[in-house]
Amino acid sequence: MSKHALLEVIALGPQDAIAAQAGGADRLELVTDMAADGLTPPRAAFAAIRAAVDIPLRVMLRAADGFAAGDVAALCEDAAALRAEGADEFVLGFLTPDGRPDLDAVRALAEVIDGCRWTFHRAIDRAADRDALRKELAVFTGVTGVAGAAGPGDPSGPGGLDTYLTAGAVAGVDTGLPTLLAEQARTAAGEPGYAPRILVGGGLTLGQLPTLRAAGLDAFHIGGAARPAGWSAPVDAAAVREWREALDGAVDGAVAVG
Repeated sequence: MSKHALLEVIALGPQDAIAAQAGGADRLELVTDMAADGLTPPRAAFAAIRAAVDIPLRVMLRAADGFAAGDVAALCEDAAALRAEGADEFVLGFLTPDGRPDLDAVRALAEVIDGCRWTFHRAIDRAADRDALRKELAVFTGVTGVAGAAGPGDPSGPGGLDTYLTAGAVAGVDTGLPTLLAEQARTAAGEPGYAPRILVGGGLTLGQLPTLRAAGLDAFHIGGAARPAGWSAPVDAAAVREWREALDGAVDGAVAVG
């Protein structure tokens, strides 16, 4: 088990980004409009955040609340503009009305961000069949284009789909915990479709970390938990530090026991 778990924090602007990095975040997910559950940030916002911190940034590609792709051409234009600004990691994920992955939309964006690493976000938690979705999206994993020979989810690894952001269930981690543990076991076993790293997020609590870490899960995503005063307030570095220390302590305890 890795002794360092990845901690990703949602950032809306430079103040969030600076606080998250100071608290020990390894990576940021950049979004705007959390009232719509996170949409594509403006190019200028990405540039300001990129100038403020030196940790990896994953930029959301999403035009509206929900998991329908909407105007794919416009999304591709946004992706191209963000790439031109220097973005090299992204977050996306779209479903058809019947709960299958929208392969046309995903393929169109994957072509624009070719060579970049990306996360398929919590659309997986609303999929009609999680296993089938993973198998259909496997074609997007391990795309050559970014230097490095490390495995999926590694920041030096190849481009393409390398991460699933998931709570295991629509209702959150508390409900989805059995699914997360089962999928991690399939990942560890090298089952086809399960190569991408699992990034746990959605109702995640500190108390769940020991169980998740003991099962080998090593990537975690927080948003509201980094803002004790709510979404109207910026990220709190002390709150992020609490998560960083809890993650480090959880693995230390797991290693000591195991």
